[in-house]
Amino acid sequence: MPRITPVDPVHATGRAKEIFDGPLKGKAFNIFRSMAQAPAALDAYLGLSGALNHGTLNAKERETIQLLVGEANNCGYCVAAHTAIGKMSGLTETQTIEARRGALADSKLDGLAKFVLALHEKRGFVSDGDIAAFKKAGYSENVIGEVIAGYALAILTNYFNHANETVSDFPPVTKV
Repeated sequence: MPRITPVDPVHATGRAKEIFDGPLKGKAFNIFRSMAQAPAALDAYLGLSGALNHGTLNAKERETIQLLVGEANNCGYCVAAHTAIGKMSGLTETQTIEARRGALADSKLDGLAKFVLALHEKRGFVSDGDIAAFKKAGYSENVIGEVIAGYALAILTNYFNHANETVSDFPPVTKV
């Protein structure tokens, strides 16, 4: 049971209603319904997510970040959500599991995962070697900030779901 009362989009008012009638029309997932209690937080999520959708990283890469961080933070909601979204974005079932483990057969995605894992484990204090390995995997330094923003987005949703105890509205996934 969620700790933050979900907002019913039908009865939403003010900014929450604007969001549910606009960018989230037809997407009343449990995370958004509870986050709507704080429309500024929901706006922050939508702003960061929307900006990243127009960045350099493709959908598979963005979902790899979300899956890896969700698994590292034990966020069942995010892992289930991003497994479904990842598959819609072109990741295979195997790749979603590999992303959660932080080791992918695809060398470029693996380089991304290793860099994100370094960010996570080192709390951002990555080494020159971590950056060099990321670049060797095929990424340029102009993507580093975008990867960090994707990581921040994952932390936002993971921690929100932990605090809220958000009930998943996505199919369950296999434990890895």
